[in-house]
Amino acid sequence: MDKNLAMKEKSYNVFIAIFSVTVVILIAILYFLPDYEGMVNFDVTIFPLLNAIFNVFTFSFLLCSLYAIKNKNIKVHRNFILAAFVSTFFFLISYVTYHFLSEPTPFGGNSILKYVYYFILISHILLAILNVPLALLSVVRGYMGQVEKHRKIGKITMPIWLYVSFTGILVYVLISPYYG
Repeated sequence: MDKNLAMKEKSYNVFIAIFSVTVVILIAILYFLPDYEGMVNFDVTIFPLLNAIFNVFTFSFLLCSLYAIKNKNIKVHRNFILAAFVSTFFFLISYVTYHFLSEPTPFGGNSILKYVYYFILISHILLAILNVPLALLSVVRGYMGQVEKHRKIGKITMPIWLYVSFTGILVYVLISPYYG
């Protein structure tokens, strides 16, 4: 690898690390902010539905990108990954907006479903945190033409990102009866 490419890769890696940590910290801070729901004149519970819709799009785009790359169609793969990033970006905006404006919604009831919900939610959160830098590294390596590095990290990133987007949909389905 030439020196210029190595410096470029290092700067991307530093940006990805800073961005990933910043996103996680900002989202964590949201849980400690007061409830601003009364400051807007609409029902903020539309945002969780939007989150689920964006997760459906992300999951679908990822499946399409996986199908494309399995068929060696790099251009289609790249376009679907870009679409997955766009829908994930919109998810993030919707998610942050909702959690800025409202209190977290507790899961109601004491059935076994509550434990299933919390297992899915916790695994979803932990893997979503991990997915931020993995997805960014995967894209950067693909963009920079580092095919082997891209493939190697992509084999880790893709199942995690699929799990995160799918469980995001499940989290919504399980908690939606409790939105006030």
